[in-house]
Amino acid sequence: MRAFCSVHTHSVMCDGKNTLAEMAAAACDAGAASFGASGHSHTPIPEDEGCVLPADMSAYRAEVLRLREEYRGRMDVLLGIELDNCADVTAEGFDYWIGSAHRLRGPDGRWYTVDWDAETLAACCESAFGGDGLAMAERYYGEVRRMAAMGPDILGHIDLITKFNEGTPLFDESSPRYRAAALEALHAADPAVTLLEINTGAMSRGYRRTPYPAPFLLEEWRRMGGRIILTADAHSVSAIVYGYAQAAELARAAGFARSAVLTAGGAVERPLP
Repeated sequence: MRAFCSVHTHSVMCDGKNTLAEMAAAACDAGAASFGASGHSHTPIPEDEGCVLPADMSAYRAEVLRLREEYRGRMDVLLGIELDNCADVTAEGFDYWIGSAHRLRGPDGRWYTVDWDAETLAACCESAFGGDGLAMAERYYGEVRRMAAMGPDILGHIDLITKFNEGTPLFDESSPRYRAAALEALHAADPAVTLLEINTGAMSRGYRRTPYPAPFLLEEWRRMGGRIILTADAHSVSAIVYGYAQAAELARAAGFARSAVLTAGGAVERPLP
């Protein structure tokens, strides 16, 4: 079996740039053992346009199942969904689901998107948390903790709130207060159930120089006996397995020698690519 997969992907059916067929072809050409479609779940937020609309879900499912037949014997094709922390749908009926927190709910009751742009996050910090970036991060990790406790197959970009922190720092990632909140969220995940992804998505789009998550989270996950999976969070064919060498290097530095490959038969451990 080939040593990697691409199962955190997005297409034109949500906020990606290519069709599902084009994404699957790119994964196969890259030598992936499996391709997984993981469209963004629908949410009740009116301005959220980057999700699979309920009216399109049947077509989404049908296209993934068609691709499964097309690639049978060459590459597994899996039907997944990335379930958001404020989703109004469930993961029922999918081969796997990624649990992710893209938003936090401020003390004002409003939902704020943490990965849209640096200006939006800074406005959230100022208007909802009085400029206290650590309080904002703690609120975010409360959402991650809730998703982790639900037992997703994959816990998505656990420290997504750091996406813009390299260029526009709003909080100190070395702060004991910050790390305590992040670790509490990680500890809510069950290592026997959930894979922690090493996600290169922000790298391929030029927002970060390193994958998610931070080394201290990976090291703690290894101590917990957890397993990892390499993902590209690909929104285009050019990113289908972007940065996997760097992701594998990060994994090795944290003490991992193997990563999971998600297949039609479940997660299979393979040596890091």
